Amino acid sequence: MKVYFIDDDEDLITIFSSALVKEGFQTAYSLTGTEGLEKVKTEKPDIILLDQVLPDMAGNDILKVLKADPATQAIPIILLSNFSQPELVKGAIDQGAVDYLFNTKLNLKTLF
Repeated sequence: MKVYFIDDDEDLITIFSSALVKEGFQTAYSLTGTEGLEKVKTEKPDIILLDQVLPDMAGNDILKVLKADPATQAIPIILLSNFSQPELVKGAIDQGAVDYLFNTKLNLKTLF
């Protein structure tokens, strides 16, 4: 199973990737939304972990593009964020995110 991160926090990606690789997962990432939208099509991940706040795009905007594209719309997407505003969470779920997790204490075993 391949997990794809679209997140600008390299430390977070390193922590998650290390744990996932130990469990037998493959990982790949992009640090910007624009790069993520391009690379997801070639990487063909089984799941995407998407940050809500990126330097070039909002996570909900990336989610909307991915869910509108027939090549990526079936990929489950979980948003990861430090922001818990109800409108962001509702917007993500309404656009097709399978979950919205806050970057506090995540248990990777519960994700996969």
